[in-house]
Amino acid sequence: MLDQAVEPAATERPIDVSFEFFPPQTPEMEIRLWEAITRLAPLQPRFVSVTYGAGGSTRERTHAIVARLVAETEIEPAAHLTCVSASRGQVDDVVRAYWEVGVRHIVALRGDPQGGVGTTFEPHPQGYKTSTELVRGIRALGDFEVSVSTYPEKHPESASIDNDLDALEAKIDAGATRAITQFFFENDVYFRFLDKARARGITIPIVPGLTAVQNFKQTASFAKKAGASVPSWLADRFEGLDDDPVTRRYIAAAVAAEQVQGLAGAGVDEFHFYTMNRADLVYAICHLLGVRPQPEKVSA
Repeated sequence: MLDQAVEPAATERPIDVSFEFFPPQTPEMEIRLWEAITRLAPLQPRFVSVTYGAGGSTRERTHAIVARLVAETEIEPAAHLTCVSASRGQVDDVVRAYWEVGVRHIVALRGDPQGGVGTTFEPHPQGYKTSTELVRGIRALGDFEVSVSTYPEKHPESASIDNDLDALEAKIDAGATRAITQFFFENDVYFRFLDKARARGITIPIVPGLTAVQNFKQTASFAKKAGASVPSWLADRFEGLDDDPVTRRYIAAAVAAEQVQGLAGAGVDEFHFYTMNRADLVYAICHLLGVRPQPEKVSA
């Protein structure tokens, strides 16, 4: 009877999630990071990724966090890797080191210019010049799963969506196995991009990247730099709440729930969350999607 009672929990989950974290800059932020990881780990994410700071900073901290994830948890880590401020030899050494500690998944990115978004990207004289070159280099060193970025509203430096799709095709030809989108707020933006990609014959997973709005002004500022549009209805929902964090959290939860349920209702079955190292809202969104801790099966 006990086995029968818990059997439904053992069925395969129809939705996969992954979570993105950033390296902490202070001891207090490190505590918050590991609290978030601990909170989200029971949801059994497909993987968690750890970013670099702007211009390739925090590289060492990223590597240390990934190594600790391998050593101390059962979560599959995906290590971010960029072309910024490093020679090919240095990047290749990092890739080999990841392989040696058990990492088999890399998120390969060109990376932001050292001068910040809006400045000109200058590759290292002996480095990988593009994310396509980086993907090819990674795949030459090991049988890694390689995820790459893509931009449903086009990269800020790109002339058009078609150019972005050209870039995505080049990365796939080099060995990329999954694409993760920049965040967006209108689901139609994602579906239009997905339709164009599929019409070109692009078949790899194109996973929607989503962010829960913790602070509207900060999110809007980052969205502007990243080339993501902020619809007027979203601004209206947060209007007048600058000094009301409690209500902001409720609104953020409602907005995020509406978006993920719309995507799931249209058949999307994999989601990547930019967590901002905060777990509670992401955990709640996953609960709505039916992604919940799996209880252990009780033995007879």
